[in-house]
Amino acid sequence: MTQTEKLGKEGEIWAVGGGKGGTGKTFITSSIGTYLAQKGRRVILVDMDIGGANLHSFFGIDRPARSLTSFFETGAALSDLAVRTEIESMSLITGDIHSLSAENIKFSQKLKLFRQIMKLNAQNVIIDLGAGSHGNTLDTFLIADRMIIVIAPEIIAIENMYHFVKAALFRQVKKSLKEYGLKEIVQHVWDRRERYGVKNVKDLIDYLKDAYPYFGAILDRELGHFRLHLVLNMVRSGQDIQLGAAIKSVLMKYLGVPVHFSGYVMYDDTVWRSVRDRKPFMRNYLSTGTAKEIETLVENIVLARDVTVPGGMS
Repeated sequence: MTQTEKLGKEGEIWAVGGGKGGTGKTFITSSIGTYLAQKGRRVILVDMDIGGANLHSFFGIDRPARSLTSFFETGAALSDLAVRTEIESMSLITGDIHSLSAENIKFSQKLKLFRQIMKLNAQNVIIDLGAGSHGNTLDTFLIADRMIIVIAPEIIAIENMYHFVKAALFRQVKKSLKEYGLKEIVQHVWDRRERYGVKNVKDLIDYLKDAYPYFGAILDRELGHFRLHLVLNMVRSGQDIQLGAAIKSVLMKYLGVPVHFSGYVMYDDTVWRSVRDRKPFMRNYLSTGTAKEIETLVENIVLARDVTVPGGMS
């Protein structure tokens, strides 16, 4: 059961992460939101790239006077911070905070933020996460109903993504068992993993289920929502697309989590022009192949299915 299911929520929460900056994550976030809004959904984008928030620029919006600064520093309601975009039925909450970093958000502030995110009046709340694998970033990722990973076909991005997903899964395992007073057992086994023959997080979960049979039902229930949607951005060749399918296989083999290769976006100079001109891509460049690729990946995320990969891989 997800945290959102436990506390109740208004709409579905999507979180877009990946661990590394520079993969085009914010472009993907803005495009997903625009596509859903233009399909008639009520959408709120939340820019949680604290300290580097720039999602507003993708809609030609100057730095808003209202931002998460007001939430953290003055106690303003999150819903009051949303500003309109030129896309009908879509608004934006920006994360422009000068006096705070993701690491400095207090536990009580984080819980309050999550509660208010869940109560936003939208059918889709889409969160753009910052780079890195800090606990607060991971916890934000874990509240999502749809956990979306954006990577570029380069080794550093792939390594950072794997570290991010591994850290998120390990954190979810510990959080799941903490409620039952079993968190220390997880840490004990992980710290002595060589002794117990544990090589990765999947091995850890399997070991816990075998050694403590009553853990099985708990972990199956609590990890049931941990399903990834992989998006490969800035693709330049068919070989890059094949890489997306290979990454999916690696994640499933070594982390044991369900993964959908939801789609890919080819490298396109039109994207650069839309960012430079501060124009929403999915509103101004709908006739491009890139727009069609984004439509496909969003529909695949909605339907929890995989993109068709050239060469017969899936």
